[in-house]
Amino acid sequence: MSSTSIFLSIIAALSIGAMSPGPSFVVVSRIAMSRSRLDGLAAALGMGIGGVAFSVLALAGLTALLSQFEWLYLALKVAGGAYLVYIAFRIWRGAREPIHVGDAVSDHRALARSFTTALLTQVSNPKTIVVYASIFAALLPKTVPLGLVFALPIGVFAVEAGWYTVVALAFSAKHPRRLYLASKTWIDRLAGTVMAGLGVQLVTSGLAGR
Repeated sequence: MSSTSIFLSIIAALSIGAMSPGPSFVVVSRIAMSRSRLDGLAAALGMGIGGVAFSVLALAGLTALLSQFEWLYLALKVAGGAYLVYIAFRIWRGAREPIHVGDAVSDHRALARSFTTALLTQVSNPKTIVVYASIFAALLPKTVPLGLVFALPIGVFAVEAGWYTVVALAFSAKHPRRLYLASKTWIDRLAGTVMAGLGVQLVTSGLAGR
């Protein structure tokens, strides 16, 4: 199998995973609706950087490390789940607070906050780390060509940042934003519930040693 075929196979598999609904989708869509389009794009950038981190860890042999030290994977699940529960609590607590949206209110600090929230949400999910590591382990040859070592992180960034840019642009449009503002309390509570459910699932499975 040529390097190009391997690269395209990995990117195709990761693209399907990126488009699957999960905490990252909830965070980016909510940021885009509740803050601004620029904030949504900053969040998409955070997702892309998180994907690059996963690809680098996978190339470094994270699968072998996690299989050798199962406690490390379980600890990552508990810590990641706890962070998702924390984000859910913040979303739920602010559900009734009125907001003013618009690109004009996005200063550097707000954009940095959106970027950081998205990045931490991305890297807090240990299941995503395992997905990356598994795909890389299954499709990469024993000796990875140098070209792939450099090309894969770039391709992963394009997949993650590209997909969440589409999400940010879609949910920051006038109609989705108008719907969000009209039903902010219930949408935030739903988002918080989904996020909390995902977090609790990670924590309980980690504590149970699964």
